[in-house]
Amino acid sequence: MSSDTEISRETISKITDGIVDDMLAWQHRALDRVDPVLLIDAIVIKVRDSQVASRPVYVAIGVNLDGERDVLGLWLGPTGGNGAKQWMTMLTELKNRGIAEALIVCCDGLKGLPDAIRVTWPDATVQTCVVHMVRNSLRYASKKRWGAITRQMRKIYETPTVAAAETHFTEFAEQWRDTYPAMIASWQNAWGEFVPFLEFPIELRKIVYTTNAIESLNARFRRAVRHRGHFPNEQAAMKVLYLVATTRRPNCENMTGRINGWKNILNTLTVHYGDRITTNH
Repeated sequence: MSSDTEISRETISKITDGIVDDMLAWQHRALDRVDPVLLIDAIVIKVRDSQVASRPVYVAIGVNLDGERDVLGLWLGPTGGNGAKQWMTMLTELKNRGIAEALIVCCDGLKGLPDAIRVTWPDATVQTCVVHMVRNSLRYASKKRWGAITRQMRKIYETPTVAAAETHFTEFAEQWRDTYPAMIASWQNAWGEFVPFLEFPIELRKIVYTTNAIESLNARFRRAVRHRGHFPNEQAAMKVLYLVATTRRPNCENMTGRINGWKNILNTLTVHYGDRITTNH
């Protein structure tokens, strides 16, 4: 089937209109006052309005104080969206739905997004997703040098301390600055949002240094729409994405559920954030 083929009316009709009420209730449900970890990202899908266009879908996953991970919301943005201004709207909605405090927010390196996060939650630790940093770096480099560059970047983000990371980055920058100045500049510009996770133990690092949970969810979204082409309208798109986000599958890793080893992670968070946790738990 052509990638431009519209999802069939029969397929959409099977997703009954009754789902819309459930979806709207889910989209506007109240949220916990404190989320220790928020992961935010966006993917692009094709939707027909007056014509077929690429539209961003904003995704937020949260981990609450009980270690439960959940998809907090999905929002279909305008054509050409995925800017910090659009994200500001979504973050404000999450705050209005109850999240008064987010301790750590993991995001990509989108310009202006860290500022939008801090406007919404002034005390939040903003963590740039390491996976996005690596991908962005490789965009500037010749493919034949990816192996060497990736090995050096791994030394930076797998190091035990911030000081060690700075040493490895200095070596990395000295080797590649003349050849790929934009790559080195991207690291320098993001450094303040890159290093926070290095202060955490391994258990917590695994949760906050990458948006892998959202990457997994986005992969499910892509599988759901692959070979079906564009969606006939916004509601059809959101119904399918909502079902993908909320349906638990047996014998599979699911987006919702409890984080393994959460007690140790909560102890670490409490040491770092103190009263911001204990007064709300």
